Amino acid sequence: MSLPADAIFLVIQKVWWFLLVLGILVTFHEFGHFIVARWAGVKVLKFSLGFGPKIYGRQIGETEYVLSAIPLGGYVKMFGEDHNEVLSTQDREQSFLHKPLLARTLIVAAGPAFNFLLSYIIFTGWLAIGTPLFVPTFQDLSPIVEAIHPDSPAALSGLRVGDRIIRVNQEPMTTQSEVFDVIAASRGKSLTVDVIREEMVKTFLITPEAMTIPRQKEPIYRIGIEESPALVTSVLSRSPAMAGGMQKGDRITRINEESIHTWSQMTKIVRDHPQQPLTVQVLREQELHTLVVTPEGKRSTENGQSVEIGKIGITGPGRSVMKGSSLLMAPLEGLYATWGWTELTVIGIYKILTGEISSKNIGGPIMIASISGEAAEQGIANVAFLVAILSINLGILNLLPIPVLDGGHLLFFMFEGILRHPLGERQRELAQQAGIVLLLSIMLFAFWNDIQRLLQ
Repeated sequence: MSLPADAIFLVIQKVWWFLLVLGILVTFHEFGHFIVARWAGVKVLKFSLGFGPKIYGRQIGETEYVLSAIPLGGYVKMFGEDHNEVLSTQDREQSFLHKPLLARTLIVAAGPAFNFLLSYIIFTGWLAIGTPLFVPTFQDLSPIVEAIHPDSPAALSGLRVGDRIIRVNQEPMTTQSEVFDVIAASRGKSLTVDVIREEMVKTFLITPEAMTIPRQKEPIYRIGIEESPALVTSVLSRSPAMAGGMQKGDRITRINEESIHTWSQMTKIVRDHPQQPLTVQVLREQELHTLVVTPEGKRSTENGQSVEIGKIGITGPGRSVMKGSSLLMAPLEGLYATWGWTELTVIGIYKILTGEISSKNIGGPIMIASISGEAAEQGIANVAFLVAILSINLGILNLLPIPVLDGGHLLFFMFEGILRHPLGERQRELAQQAGIVLLLSIMLFAFWNDIQRLLQ
């Protein structure tokens, strides 16, 4: 059975963006090790993007730069990493293991540090040009019903704004995305939804409804709950919304003849009416105001096709959205954004380890390829945002105290600092073997989750 040409093109496109995104992450990470090693006077023998057989290599000075066949990482090979290697006095000066403990610690920590630096650079640049930046907290992502479509399955069943969804079909729910995933996979079958309301558990039987989307073959399923009400938290300068008189704090209640209850409902109408005047009713300080706003047309790629969509230049509710206040403040705000995403990622990993968040959220190469392709369809800015988020994830994962990862080496150095001598060779070997098994297990589990998502 042969695949259609558009399916083959889509796969190639996703693989290309996956390789590009991963290549940027790995290059920056390994460059951190490389540049600090050179600064510390350590001779670097090889700088490799990827593992396994060499595809291409070039010797520049004392370092061989290599592109290898397996693109799932990279490494920097430094001179003098073997504990049993006998070196001359001159060679010791360029040997990694013969450098002071502080220098070795800085070299190993530089990889993750450069991942955080990459995210900081992207976030700072993003905020410097005045573009709103998504910086969520777990409160923002928690499965609390914040808006409901009237006459939707959720509304008709008795669900209310403020309900916290804890289970769907007896499966625990800890994030909004988990709830939406279960609804999407229901194919219209009834769901048993348990919520907490006023410290009491209430159960509802809700049947998702199908909704068709232009240029998409398969319908999507929804119950009518949304993550955000149509509340304006900021208005971009020189935007159609500002020209139309929209202000921070406005709650959009109607567009043309349609009542508005949720953020996504509002954005769909705006997207579908580029360069067409819209009559917008907003609630401002308990008074209704009628505005005329004309969305500007923006080109976007959807399902491989270039389409024009409307934008009016507003951001929605929650601490999730940051907006740069000035060019001078962007470096400080970029630091805050980097910390916010780092905090969210650390808490997320902790909640996965403790079972508070389902391990189904762990993804592997297929998931990264998929979201890379989707980000590319939305434009290069979204690819940069994805790189920043994944870079933070890569930095944190590499700091986990697992032997073979940077965090494992830093753990060895900590023991060395406490004991005043390195761990024994046998201890290091056992730790490395255990680390390899653990790391492979995590990778296989992530790959299995990817396969499960594809099958769904």
